[in-house]
Parts: sequence; C-alpha cells; structure tokens
Amino acid sequence: MRHKELRIALVCYGGVSLAVYMHGVTKEVWKLAKASQAYHARAPRSEGVQGVYRDLLEQIEANQGLKIRVLPDILTGASAGGINAVFLAQAIHSGQSLEPLTDLWLDRADVDRLVDPDARPMWRFAKFWAQPVASWLLKRPGNAVSESVAPETRREVRRKVSAFVRGRWFEPPFSGLGFSKLLYSALNSMKQSEVGEPLLPPGHPIDLFVTATDFRGHLELLRLNSPPVVEESEHRMPISFSVDTPRVPGKSIADLHELTFAARATASFPGAFPPLQLSEIDALAAHNALAWPGRDEFCARIMPVHIQQGDVEGVSLIDGSVLVNKPFGAAVDALQGRPAQREVDRRFVYIDPRPDRFSSLQLDADKPVGFFTAIFGSISTIPREQPIRDNLEVIEQQSREAEHLRRMIMSLRPEIEGAVEKLFGRTLFFDRPTPKRLSAWRNKAQQVAAEKAGFAFISYGQAKFAGIVEKLAHLTHHAAPELGFPDADPIALVFHAELQRRGLEKLTSPSGGASAEAIAFFRAHDLGFRVRRLRLLARRLARDWEADPTIPDPSLESARDTIYKILALYFEQETNETLGSEFKALAANVMQDPAAVLDHLEQRRLLPEIDRQAEVMLAESLEEMPKELRRRMLLTYLGFPYYDIATLPLMRHEGLTEFDPVKVDRISPDDARSIREGGTKATLRGTEFYNFGAFFSRAYRENDYLWGRLHGAERMIDLICSTAEAPVPDPDCLRFKRKAFLTILDEEQDRLTTDPNLLKTIRSEVLAKLGKV
Repeated sequence: MRHKELRIALVCYGGVSLAVYMHGVTKEVWKLAKASQAYHARAPRSEGVQGVYRDLLEQIEANQGLKIRVLPDILTGASAGGINAVFLAQAIHSGQSLEPLTDLWLDRADVDRLVDPDARPMWRFAKFWAQPVASWLLKRPGNAVSESVAPETRREVRRKVSAFVRGRWFEPPFSGLGFSKLLYSALNSMKQSEVGEPLLPPGHPIDLFVTATDFRGHLELLRLNSPPVVEESEHRMPISFSVDTPRVPGKSIADLHELTFAARATASFPGAFPPLQLSEIDALAAHNALAWPGRDEFCARIMPVHIQQGDVEGVSLIDGSVLVNKPFGAAVDALQGRPAQREVDRRFVYIDPRPDRFSSLQLDADKPVGFFTAIFGSISTIPREQPIRDNLEVIEQQSREAEHLRRMIMSLRPEIEGAVEKLFGRTLFFDRPTPKRLSAWRNKAQQVAAEKAGFAFISYGQAKFAGIVEKLAHLTHHAAPELGFPDADPIALVFHAELQRRGLEKLTSPSGGASAEAIAFFRAHDLGFRVRRLRLLARRLARDWEADPTIPDPSLESARDTIYKILALYFEQETNETLGSEFKALAANVMQDPAAVLDHLEQRRLLPEIDRQAEVMLAESLEEMPKELRRRMLLTYLGFPYYDIATLPLMRHEGLTEFDPVKVDRISPDDARSIREGGTKATLRGTEFYNFGAFFSRAYRENDYLWGRLHGAERMIDLICSTAEAPVPDPDCLRFKRKAFLTILDEEQDRLTTDPNLLKTIRSEVLAKLGKV
C-alpha cells in the first residue's frame, strides 16, 4: 500500500461580508480533514458529508492501492478571511468543532448586532436634522442602495443604513469591544463543544498567519549604500503562531485572548470598527474575570519594536487588507524546514469569492465614478483586488528549483553509489553497523568526498560556511531586538572577523578537503548538513523505496519513525530552551564580545553529542532492517557528502524540504459550476452594497454560507481526485459530488430557513444536472 499526503496551505482573502462564503468553504476543508483523520485511524465512519469524503478515500485505496491523507497545515488570511483562518487553525490543532463559527456568522454578523449601543438612534426622529440627509442618500436616483442592492432586499438595507446615518457621526458605528467579545465567545464555544482528535499527526507543525496594519507605524532601519542606514516607517504588522500538533485533544493553538487579538486586529475594517488597541483585550479579559498570563510574551513577539520603544499600549491596529490582502508570502515562508515523512502533494489553495472583480469594476465605465463608489472602492475593493501574479511567480520558481534538485539527485545516484561501494568494498554491507562503525564510515566518506571534489569543494565549503554564519547571526539578531539593527548583517560581520581570528580565513587544507579548523567548526555548528542528510533518507523512504514490493511496509514505517526521531533531536537544538535564558544577554553584547556568543552556541547545542545519540538509534534500526533496505540506507547515508557537495552551492532554498513542486489551486464560484453556471454573479449575494451586503441580511448570509459549503465540497473532491495516482474517472467524481451536495442540503435543512425556497431551488438544480450520475 502506497501512502501520499495531500498538504494544503490555505490562503483566505479579505472580502468584507464575503467572509461568510469563505466560512462555508473552510468548513468543508475542516470536514475533509476530519474524514481523513478518522479514515487513517480506522475510526467508525461518520455520517454526513464526512462520510462521503471517506467513501472517496476508500475507493481510491481499493482501486489504486493508494492511501491519501489530507493535512491542512498552513493557514493564512487577511481581514474577515483572517477570522476564518484563525478559527480553522484552532479546530485543526485542538480537535474542537468549527460549528460555533457558523452560528457567529449567521446569527451575529448583522449590523443590528454589531452596532455599538452608543451609536444606535434612540427613537425614530433622533437627529431629526439628519433625516433629509438619510433620505437623499438612500432614495435619490442612482443612490448607493439602488445601484448595488437587489430590489427585494432594498427596504431592509435602507432601514439599517438609515440607522447608521442617524446614529453616531464621525465615530465608527460598530463596537470594537463588542466584536472582541463576540470572537472570544465563539472561540470559547468551540472549547466547550465536543472535542475529537487533532486533525494533524502528533508533532506535525501547523502555522497560522494573519495580517494587520499598524496605523501610526513604527520606525525600521533600512540599509543603503549612502547613507549607510536610514529610518523608514513600517506599517505591516504580521501576527503569527507556529506550533506542533499535540498528542492530546482539546489543547488550544494559543491563549484565546491572543487568538481574539489576531482575529479582531486583522478584521478591523477602517471606518466600521475602531482600531484595536491592547487595552481592548485587557478589558475583555477583565470582563470575563480571566487572566492573560502570556500577555507580555505575546506582545514582545508581535510588537518587539514597540516594546523596545515603550509605546506598546498606544499601538492602533486596523484591517490587514489595507496593505496585505493575500498573504501568500507567509505561506511560502512556512514551507521552510517542514518535515516530509512520505510522498507529499503540496497544494497552495486560495479562496477567491469574487474572481469577476475586473468586470464588476468596469460596470458603467463610461460614467464618472460616483461619490459612494469612490469611497467604498478605495477602502474595500481596490486594496483587496491587487493581483497575485508576483506571489505565484515566486511559488513557480521555487517549484522549478525543487524539481531540478530532484532530477539532479536522481542523475547523480548511480555514480555516487558506485563510489561508496568502491570506497568501502561490498563486504561493508555484511558487517554489523554498530555506532562506532557508522561514525568511522561517515568520517571516511566525508573526507574522501571532500578530497575528490577538488576545486568544487572550495565553493561548497564557502557556501556552507556562509550559510552557517548567517544562521547563527539570525539567531542572535532575533534574541536581541534592542540592538536596533535592520538585519543580521552587522552581527555576521563580527562573527566572520572572530572566526578569521580563530584560523578560519581559509577552509581547505593543502592536501585537499577541509582544514582542521574548518572540520572543527562544521562539527560544532553545521546543523543544516545533518538535517539535509536525514531528509534525503526520509524522501527516499517515502518516495523511492516505498514503491518496491520487495521491501515490507512495516520495515519502511519503522525506518521512517527512526529518521524523524533523530530529526527531532537536531531540531531541539534551536529552541529557546536549548539556548538558555542567558543567551539573550550574550546576544545583546555580541558587538563587544562575539566570541562569547559563538562559544555559548557551541556549548549549549552540543551537536557532536547529538551525533552519537543519532548513530546509536540509526545503528539499532539498521540492524533490524531487511538486507536490501539496509544496503540502500547505507549507500544514501554514506553517499550524502557527494550529493551535498554537488547540490548545495546551487540551492537558493536550502530549507526547502518537501522536494516536490508546489501546485496552486483556486476555490471560487467560477471554478465550481457543477450545480449552477454564472460564477459569483449567479450565486453570491454578499457582493451587493460594495461587498457589505451579507451584513445587512440574514437571507444573504444563509445563501452565501450554503454556496460556500457546496463550492468547497466540489473543490475538495477535485483536489482528492487530482491527487490520486491515476486520474479518477469523471463519472465517479461527479457521483461523489452529487452525493456531497445532497448530503450538505440535508445537513442544513433545519438551519437555513429564512428563505424557504433556497434549499428547495438548489436541490432541484442538483437533481436536474446530476440526477442521472
């Protein structure tokens, strides 16, 4: 049985009330992940749409001998899309239910619930002087409601907009603290819900990233040629969480106050909500009579410059979509250093509720841009519709490099394995691989590979050396924000000077290969070499040898387990716990005493000692392997220096570890047409009133949420079918889509009741188009 992981990096765009549609989509991502987790745990089959997804996974296993596991492990978002990313990450990490978020969007995401009590008109004739203004804005020919809202909903929208105009002026109408209470309440409801197992394997990393905008900004240093350093205002304020999946269910990805802070900050729409300040979350904690024990650590991580300047209490955060509406970059960065225990199909999936934006902006192009159109377009439409071409080009380039690396390693394999066999003789593979022998063989292979490389070793050695120094400088720079450096370059310079003083001005010896000083430095600090070697073994176990029927699956699983336990030993050497509390003070003094920092890093990380532990574990695993698997493991392990010398100087992404190209998929109304043609215009209602429409009508929210679920289900089935080893026949995919659509309609029958024709109409469309599938 072959195994493959479908890993999803989900990017949720900002889109004002279209967030309700995105919630429907993310709910299907969650349900697919739940179905996958239960399928691999051999848990009983769930009812509802999860059962449909599981049936599809089981059919692929039965027909193709392939077990697919779905892992949504990178989640990014902006504005209201950021709210969906926060809640989905919490559900995946903790095993909690996402259902409370549905109630949040349907019941509470209405202007009547969001308006600040102080902003409500107390009686019909409140602010009587504003009545003519309201009438003119809402009823004059070509008014904002008439030009953007469907006829059957205009009366409701006019009533609610009128309350805005006659309510509090020149202050945001929505309550900031009320919004924070609402978000915290939904998170707490998830905590109180029925909890299942986390949806990722224990120890697997999950990354959550949302964008926010620092309204006043803060000064950052920028390095130039002349003058050497200048100050520049920075307004981007990323909020990220990166943790490993726990073994026990119910554990939150972070303190609920921190998750509330992230969701509230990223969705603080300009003019609608007041900017978020830290005092608002403090007031929330006081209202709930709860402590926020990690407050200072969270602030130091999210706002280090403000902490240093002592003005953290005055930071005002507004909507993340003002500057970064499509956080692809954060998802790309999260790929670095990611484990790959078996074959990976990495997908970047982005939710775009309104891909028809160009045509919508071109409506009435022959007319002047109106008052409302200009205002709403500038703050809600244009900042959110910038193209993602640059992001996709970065992903495509990275994917090409991963493919080139894979092909290079494949082409080098015969010669390298031949060189290893010639170096040790065929009797090597009959010897018992004790830790002592492994260490001796490893040292010999590394030395000979370096000597045989000739001039190529010079560039390899310099690439390794520069990469290690840069990594050590980044660790130090991160630990000492009070230095005020724009980057780690000044620290790297003092490290280079100190290492040159220690005899590392030249890395090669007269006889070829590394000098004694270079060998000592690499043994003490070259964590990257160890990790790359183990990841090559992991990849060959996952992709190359798994397809060999002569190697038993339990042996492969045992070998993989050993490799990842060893990797964990090395990864621990870069944690704050390993570096110790005293490292921060040493880092702050690095410009005066770089030697102390380098010595501390060497003494605390103890990589040679970890090498000894790793070789004990590897030797024990090799002894239990079948002869052919042991032979291949040794050829790869001992041949790795040859691979590394050939490939490292050419790699731009040393940390890229999933090896295979990244594929990009979109989820939008234009991509899910099995039920209804016409895309966004034919399905969604939240696009009305400049994308605020769903906040003015529950019927609109129910409509968009349901279409989000249906479109999400269709695209989840598309993803699974395209991940299979052989294409799943179209009739089979359509059959599963039909079953998923009808199941979702059944699940929502009792909840979506505002428009009695909604489910009835869509059900008839499903049966009409897919009834015979």
